[in-house]
Amino acid sequence: MGAAVALAAGMLVCLAPAAHAAAGATLPFTSVEAESATTTGTRIGPDYTQGALASEASGRQAVRLGAGRRIEFTVPRAANAVNVAYSVPDGQSGTLNVYVNGTRLSKTLAVTSKYSYVDTGWIPGSKTHHFYDNARLLLGQNVQAGDRVAFESTGTQVTVDVADFEQVAAAATQPAGSVSVTSKGADPSGQGDSTQAFRDAIASAQGGVVWIPPGDYRLTSSLGGVQNVTLQGAGSWHSVVHTSRFIDQSGSSGGVHIKDFAVIGEVTERVDSSPDNFVNGSLGPNSSVSGMWIQHLKVGLWLTGNNDNLVVENNRILDTTADGLNLNGSAKGVRVRNNFLRNQGDDSLAMWSLYAPDTNSSFENNTISQPNLANGIAIYGGTDIAVRNNLISDTNALGSGIAISNQKFLDPFNPLAGTISVDGNTLVRTGAMNPNWNHPMSALRVDSYDSAINATVAITNTTITDSPYSAFEFVSGGGQGYPVRNVTVDGATVRNTGTVVVQAEAQGAAVFRNVTASGVGSAGIYNCPYPSGSGSFALTDGGGNSGWNSTWSDCSTWPQPGQGNPPQDPNRNLAKGRPATATGSQDVYTPGKAVDGDANSYWESTNNAFPQSLTVDLGSAESVRRLVLKLPPSSAWGARTQTVAVLGSTDGSSYSTVAGPQGYRFDPATGNTATVTLPVGTDLRYLRLTVTANTGWPAGQFSEVEAYSTS
Repeated sequence: MGAAVALAAGMLVCLAPAAHAAAGATLPFTSVEAESATTTGTRIGPDYTQGALASEASGRQAVRLGAGRRIEFTVPRAANAVNVAYSVPDGQSGTLNVYVNGTRLSKTLAVTSKYSYVDTGWIPGSKTHHFYDNARLLLGQNVQAGDRVAFESTGTQVTVDVADFEQVAAAATQPAGSVSVTSKGADPSGQGDSTQAFRDAIASAQGGVVWIPPGDYRLTSSLGGVQNVTLQGAGSWHSVVHTSRFIDQSGSSGGVHIKDFAVIGEVTERVDSSPDNFVNGSLGPNSSVSGMWIQHLKVGLWLTGNNDNLVVENNRILDTTADGLNLNGSAKGVRVRNNFLRNQGDDSLAMWSLYAPDTNSSFENNTISQPNLANGIAIYGGTDIAVRNNLISDTNALGSGIAISNQKFLDPFNPLAGTISVDGNTLVRTGAMNPNWNHPMSALRVDSYDSAINATVAITNTTITDSPYSAFEFVSGGGQGYPVRNVTVDGATVRNTGTVVVQAEAQGAAVFRNVTASGVGSAGIYNCPYPSGSGSFALTDGGGNSGWNSTWSDCSTWPQPGQGNPPQDPNRNLAKGRPATATGSQDVYTPGKAVDGDANSYWESTNNAFPQSLTVDLGSAESVRRLVLKLPPSSAWGARTQTVAVLGSTDGSSYSTVAGPQGYRFDPATGNTATVTLPVGTDLRYLRLTVTANTGWPAGQFSEVEAYSTS
């Protein structure tokens, strides 16, 4: 690498990181955002203000439906079921009419505020939160990609956030030799109390399988003494257990396998002294939880005691008033992978090394959306921990996308030790204003809150997009000025941070390599340790960094985008750095060259094959008033006219014409630039330019496509 140099001395040329596995879980459903659907309702957001309805929505946007108003989704895949994330005003309930291709179903979707509007006044800085809930429905028919599913308010105001479309498999059949809970008297109608029947079936099936047939089962108290048994349902849409406390036990010999059913509770407020959890305590070593739907509980899994080699995979954890999962000390070899978590009231996934360290455990390939009071993933202490290939979006209020922290909360605490590997994660719209500090938190935070960080913290292959504040933060959040040491950030792409790329507020050091940034809001670096005079933070340039070598100069002020939707430059180019695709490209002249900010590089379509199209995904629906189309400014490019039509789409599948085909003159004498003015009210996410002719070359050509919201 050669001698390292200070970042302030300048950046080196970017070196592209190696190819890496995709972040997030492989899910059985496809989500469609409400703001991309067709609606007669009102779009709200984007908004980042704690306590605002849009701020807790996926994408920070949603659609409000008054009485008789409708939202219609284009189905992205074959499906027979839908889950809708929604909000209704506090204290209200209602229904949504459901339509498939314009025909109203006999079924309706019930909506309620019962599980929303949670108050946690004992947590400093928290406000009423947890505004959204999820409701699911089997449609009773198959729909295909391109079909339309609509929801209509019947009177209650309903704010729709996102719809998940899924093809639910038929109910599984009973495994041979298993003990059915109904054979012990369980009531699949949900009317009777099935608690004792579940206990009796577990006692009878030691070493075997307890079968939970399709149906609804009501338990009035928790199960204990669960060990050496498999609890298996017919599928999470078919076998449903209604209880707010499923398993509560301090220990187990292990070998517990829980799979393929739903546990749905009735938890409406967070009471930390109550074990209102799917699992509270221990399943014992070599256990597993898979294929579960867990909803309306305080915590999904609050794990204490011996849970060594536990595997938690392929589950959905929704609408918990506190954590989704917390390894609360002493866990060894735990793997939490390929899970989907939405709308947690605290950390979605956490390891907390209380009493003993969590060791050699990992969170891998999970998709996390809308933790509305804390972090997406939090590691509080522990030894040799990995956080790999997770997709986290839309944190709100008191947290980051990922927090690596020595915040102890209670003693005895085991600080970070060994190697903490944070690799391949994608963070979208993560980070928030902390109302206690009146200070922002980053997308990825390393925090020496209660003690110095001496572990090796290796942060690699990270993508951070649209952080409302900063990308990376190094802080001693307890205000004691403990150092953050031994950190490397190697391979990161940062796009559109509201303030800075690096927020350094502790003494210590970090090395940065191959970190590229674009769309930086204020400056590359804020380096102002707190408390003042507690020591400096050394940022070392390991090479390959670009786009963030400026430094915020005044430590007496924070570069504030405002606690609300961080203001963007109204003249910013909405297309710069966004994903681009094309119907074809010639040699190295690929679509991304048209949005890379370099007017000397260019996209060229397949030759002699008009029409050709270039499509840019702006990331969210934007009001676009003006396009600036460019060719390289070099005089070697002769003047030419290209015939271009402009199309737009909000969902990426249905396009409408925004500006019809017209010839645009590109002349190097005037900068090789053409401007396209679009009609007022042009809202689109996907911008498509279709080229049907070019007098200078038999292909479509653009060196830059710029989109602006100003006329």
